[in-house]
Amino acid sequence: MNILIYPKCSTCKKAINWLETHGVKANVRHIVEQPLSKEEIKQLHLQSGEPIKKFFNTSGMKYRELNLKDKIPTMSEEECYELLASDGMLVKRPLAYNDEQVTLGFKEAVYETSWKK
Repeated sequence: MNILIYPKCSTCKKAINWLETHGVKANVRHIVEQPLSKEEIKQLHLQSGEPIKKFFNTSGMKYRELNLKDKIPTMSEEECYELLASDGMLVKRPLAYNDEQVTLGFKEAVYETSWKK
């Protein structure tokens, strides 16, 4: 399992704590220092089955600064992939994944069904 986090993010801290408490080993990746490539984002998006807009950190300052709420609906998926790859702070986090599934954000109930051993 892999998890992309921003260390100062309280939700990311909750997710890491949940994984540790439940003995789930994860490769942790700092989303700003090691951002996802366009290809990685595309693969995770397709694997998740979620709409691309779910991959955006809608509560982030950068999202608001760029007025993405109004722009995303008219953007192509390729444009969204490029934008998400351009700045890790635009990506919804924590983003956890393995070869079978992808989860965005942290909800304990989702982690219980998705990541518990």
